[in-house]
Formats: sequence, C-alpha cells, structure tokens
Amino acid sequence: MATLRIVSLAVLIAAGLVIPAAADAVTAFVGGRVIPIGGPEIPVGTVVVRGGTIAAVGPVDATPVPVEAGRIDATGLVIMPGLVDTHSHVGGGQGGDGSGPVQPDVRILDSINVHDAGFRKCLAGGLTTLNIMPGSGHLASGQTAYVKLRRAGTIDDLLYRDAAGRPLGGLKMANGTNSQRDPPFPGTRGKSAAIVRQKFVKAIAYRDKLARAAGDHEKMPDRDLELEALVDALERRTVVHHHCHRADDIVTVLRLREEFGFDVVLHHVSEAWKVAPEIARSGVGCSVIVLDSPGGKIEAADFSLVTGAVLEEAGVPCALHTDDPVTDSRLFLRTAALAVRAGMSREKALESLTIAGARMLRLDARIGSLTPGKDADLVVLSGDPLSVHTSVLATYVEGRKVFDRDDPADRLFAVGGFGASRDQKAESCCNGPTRVGALR
Repeated sequence: MATLRIVSLAVLIAAGLVIPAAADAVTAFVGGRVIPIGGPEIPVGTVVVRGGTIAAVGPVDATPVPVEAGRIDATGLVIMPGLVDTHSHVGGGQGGDGSGPVQPDVRILDSINVHDAGFRKCLAGGLTTLNIMPGSGHLASGQTAYVKLRRAGTIDDLLYRDAAGRPLGGLKMANGTNSQRDPPFPGTRGKSAAIVRQKFVKAIAYRDKLARAAGDHEKMPDRDLELEALVDALERRTVVHHHCHRADDIVTVLRLREEFGFDVVLHHVSEAWKVAPEIARSGVGCSVIVLDSPGGKIEAADFSLVTGAVLEEAGVPCALHTDDPVTDSRLFLRTAALAVRAGMSREKALESLTIAGARMLRLDARIGSLTPGKDADLVVLSGDPLSVHTSVLATYVEGRKVFDRDDPADRLFAVGGFGASRDQKAESCCNGPTRVGALR
C-alpha cells in the first residue's frame, strides 16, 4: 500500500532548523496529483498549508515551498479537498418526538454524541464537513448542525458558527410517507401540506408582531421558539433541507417554497429525473443519494442511478450525500463513481462531493476546493477518487491530520474489526436510534 513519506519535525529540529509555532506551522504536499475542484487537475502538483489555511496550490515546478515547511512526499498519490456530506445522521442524535408533527424548535446539536464511532468512520472515508440531521419522521423535525470533523471533546468543538458565535445549521423538513402516522400526525399528503402552510402562516403573523413592536418590550409577543425557527427560514437566514422522494412530493415542496419564499435544498429526490425541468425552473439545488441496492421505501421504487446525470443536463445544482447509516460514510467516494457510471460527468461528480455541497450549506467561502485562503481540509488518496481500488490514506482538517491509515487505531475504523463500532448508534427516520453492532 502506498504511504505518505514525511520529513518529520524531529528531523528538522535535529538539523538545527527553527520550527514555527503550531498555529503558523507550514506543510507542503509535494509531487502528488492534485484535484483542486476550483480549477483543472494538476498532474504533478504542490499544496502548501500554513496553519489551518491553504497558502498555495499549483504545479510542482511553479509553486515554491517555504524553507521552513515540513515536506510530505506525495508522489503517486492524489490530493483533493475534504469531502462535504450534506445529509448525515452520525452521532446517534434524535430530533422531534411523538408529541406533534412540526417541531422546528428542536436542535439536533443537543442530541449528538461526539464520541460516536461513526465520526471516526467519516474521517476514514475522507469526510471533513457534515450536515447532521434529525430524522424524517416529522414534517419538521428540528434544526440541523453544520459540523467540522475536528478532534472533539464536546459538540461545541465541531460546530460551524457565524460571526456572532451562533451555531450554523438548517431546518429539516420532510413529506411523503415518513410523516404519515396516527393523529396528531397527518394521515395524507394533502393534510401534510396543509399543516405546514398553517404553521408558516402563524410564523408570518409572529414575524409581523415582532416588527410592529420595534423592540418595545411592552408590545413584544411571548417568545415562541417554534415560530422563531420558522421565521429564520422565512427570512432566509437558514436553509430548509427537505426530505422528498416521489415526483409529486418534490413538486409540493417547490409549491410551498413559491408560496412562502424560503430557501430550500431538495434531499434524496428518488424521482427527480421525472421532474428535472420543473426543478431547474425553480432554481433550487438537489442533494442526491446514490444507492447500488435501492429499497426499503415504497416511494423510492422508481429510484434511478441516472438522477445525477439528468439533473446535470437540466442545469440543476447537485450534491451527493450518504444519509449515513443508509450509505456508510467510508463509501462516499463510491457513490460518485456510481453516478458517473450512470452518465454524470466526472467533473460534476467530484464537485458533488465537495464544492456543490459546500454551496448548499453556504460554506463555500471556507471549504469545498483547494483554494488559497480556504480552510486546509484535504484528503490524501492512494489513487483515483472514483476507483474502487482507492483507499483514503490521510485526512486533514484545518491543517491537522485527523486520520492516518498507517495508525492502527485509525485503520481499525477504516477496515472494521473488533471495537470498530463501539458506541455507534444510527438514527433511523422514524424509530429513533439503533445500535450498529455489539462490538466493543
């Protein structure tokens, strides 16, 4: 197996060289095939990382390596941006409960176990950013969490935050069969849409009361966390991440978006190939799941591997996702290969794993491509990213190595074995978390 050849800091110290502080440490990956996503592939290239940021990317003979840099010989290897998963359930988190079908006040970050083994498997698959979702058994099951896969002691170590320090995430919504249950849940698709409309109408009234109060505490309505979350969607401060499969469910979401004006990403979209022109006219993006063995949901009976290709031809922005545990995060690269096999272009398939998802999470200024100034999130591969024979050798987050296949402790989570699923729980759409094996 190909391995990274690293000039260690200990060697540099012994040679009498000055080693910069960790925050300013410089590392150069030299000689590898670089897939920057933001530009054409570089057959023999260099990627320079300073601290947690990408400093330079280019051909090896045109990209100077700083004298203080630690060099990593990447000859024969492939370097690309860390992968972005727009829809994941790792961490065993649970969202809304059985008390009602619309619970936008719930925050999945309050229910994520950062010590869950699923996170280590994500890193073994080259994933560096996730949109962690509550399940899809509700019309609105709660607020998602955008997380960066740093080494973590608590969920706070993983969260993306805005300039004011607030955690970033979207609003998870769903339609179709998942949310159709006994009262107080809806029993039909029509009632599902009616409940959502009524909630958004209440949110508009709440927003208007807040505006009329103009900060006067005597006039302010009682605080309502459910309506606050819906107002954030109405004001496009957050993105609605909407589970939908059938063509009619997809069109219903587009109709609701037109009525209320929220930003939305359509997730799963098993039958998007049937309504690609309608999706294209709406201007919304799709987060697509690619399965080699579809099944489990009757509404996904017409799932097709051609979805990515059809959406690409129609001009629809398209990302891929794992829906982990539906697809194991270690197999994320393989999903893009399947999409290419069904007609999606190589370029768009690689974008669908990286920059396309970053755009849907509004994080593309920071991640998704090997561009100077962006976060130094990258993955080192043994070969082409779309080859079944390729392994993830190392994963870096903000310039720090967080997965090393040569480390036995990390390799365990890449290949499995005793203890690889310790503490791992997987959130299913409707039934809460279930343990993924009893290995300890």
